[in-house]
Amino acid sequence: MKPLFTLALLFVTVLCLAQRQNVYFLKNDGRYVKQRDSADYIRVVREPDSASNLYNVFEFYPNGASKLEGKSSAINPPAYEGACAKFYPNGKRQSVLTYKAGKLVGNAYEFYPNGKLYVVKKFPDVANADDDMQDSYQITAENDSLGTVLIADGNGYFKAYNDKFTAVVEEGNVKNGKRDGNWKGSEPGQGITYSETYEDGKFLSGTSIGKNGDSIKYNVRDVEPQFKGGVKDFYRYLGRNIAYPDYEREHNIQGKVILTFIVEKNGELSNIKVLSSVSDNIDKEAIRVVSESPKWIPGTEYGRNCRVYYTIPIDFSLSN
Repeated sequence: MKPLFTLALLFVTVLCLAQRQNVYFLKNDGRYVKQRDSADYIRVVREPDSASNLYNVFEFYPNGASKLEGKSSAINPPAYEGACAKFYPNGKRQSVLTYKAGKLVGNAYEFYPNGKLYVVKKFPDVANADDDMQDSYQITAENDSLGTVLIADGNGYFKAYNDKFTAVVEEGNVKNGKRDGNWKGSEPGQGITYSETYEDGKFLSGTSIGKNGDSIKYNVRDVEPQFKGGVKDFYRYLGRNIAYPDYEREHNIQGKVILTFIVEKNGELSNIKVLSSVSDNIDKEAIRVVSESPKWIPGTEYGRNCRVYYTIPIDFSLSN
């Protein structure tokens, strides 16, 4: 009887541990879906290991192959910490990255689908790096798919590829790890080609050609969309217009809704979806107030208005 009791106890323990995880179904663009069959990949977030306060994050392709392994200080969305590895569907490494407070730091290694090293990028080793610093990484090394060196010690000619490595989408000179001189590229999905000038990593100017042959010059490469007056004014708008649902108020239901939406080229908000839910009523109220928002100032890329995915948390809290 004793071995049977031990076996039963182990089964209960394993079952309990299996329940201590969160599972999410996602599309490649970051949207959450409710059905596994609709997902491009699955994210599993498990409890921290003993003597650790970091959650274990695993992502899988629909066929069960590993897509990501890392650790996070938050359950959802992840705020990665330390080493994080990503994998191609064929099982080969896609990248080996290092995070601090959810930001890329140090050397980031990217690989071709055949397993050969593609590029090494060096990010600022600053935990609170802003988005501009995240975009100011240095390119320290690059090889072609056969292993031939194209960039060494931060000097050479860089080629960036699309996700499937079937076409070059951007290329140019690299000097001391930074963009330098003339660069050119394209956005096939938008029918845009562009040429840009850099000096010691600093963007100077660019010209984009649209699918209709129109030419636009620009002095700022990318501009994020924003609510008129900025994020603080947007939260003021939310605070003035949100009506806390009666049922949730009476039952002290609180939490943070995370929404995603698209800021269209004309500044309107569309495709508003819930990434992280609190309750049906709170979710609906968050969607309602965002959908009624005044138009935003649209984002631009290559001097042209563009559609931009935007994610924002909305905190529903009650005070005494």
